[in-house]
Amino acid sequence: MNRSIQQSVRSGGPAGRLLWSLVVGAMSALLLAACATTPAYPPAPTSLANVDYNYHIGPSDVVNVIVWRNPELSTSVPVRPDGKITTPLVDDLPALGRTPTELERDMEKALSKYIRDPVVTVIVTNFVGPTSEQVRVIGEATKPQILPYRQGMSLLDVMIAVGGLTDYADGNAARIVRKADGGKIYSVRLKDLLKRGDISANVDMRPGDILVIPQSWF
Repeated sequence: MNRSIQQSVRSGGPAGRLLWSLVVGAMSALLLAACATTPAYPPAPTSLANVDYNYHIGPSDVVNVIVWRNPELSTSVPVRPDGKITTPLVDDLPALGRTPTELERDMEKALSKYIRDPVVTVIVTNFVGPTSEQVRVIGEATKPQILPYRQGMSLLDVMIAVGGLTDYADGNAARIVRKADGGKIYSVRLKDLLKRGDISANVDMRPGDILVIPQSWF
């Protein structure tokens, strides 16, 4: 904007009023276009009765391996970034994506080469889980992060874990990208849930969900 027009705007002259009308019209058109192009997503299902969840071991989990009557073979080991573990007599056994019970049977099979009828118990601690089952929160959360999914996890649980919304969040425009449904997108009402206490806005989460919280326009 040049100096003469700036002076016209300040003085309220015809050129200033015309320019102001053009600016306001352009901004309104942009906002309407933005609203028109914003896709409307269906609301996320409130409850998910068909979630049959079994925990699968992920990298950075810690597993306690107990071999009955063989304390020298019992140990606590972390799952390496490549998804494998190493214990006495067992080298590089894949653990990533296995349930604790499946890993128990795998270890018993590996140890049967050295001891008769081994009985193994696997106890998982420091839960992280595989990346395919983690819940990710991005955008205008106070503490965006990756969370291990747990049975019965709700949207409210997730928001408490990430510290709620920032001052710039458009909570009711948030959405969930659900990998379990082939990447389908659902809308969620975080502002209603957190600011207004509307519990009807709470929904069940699923393993692998991505919660996207956009920034408000104003």
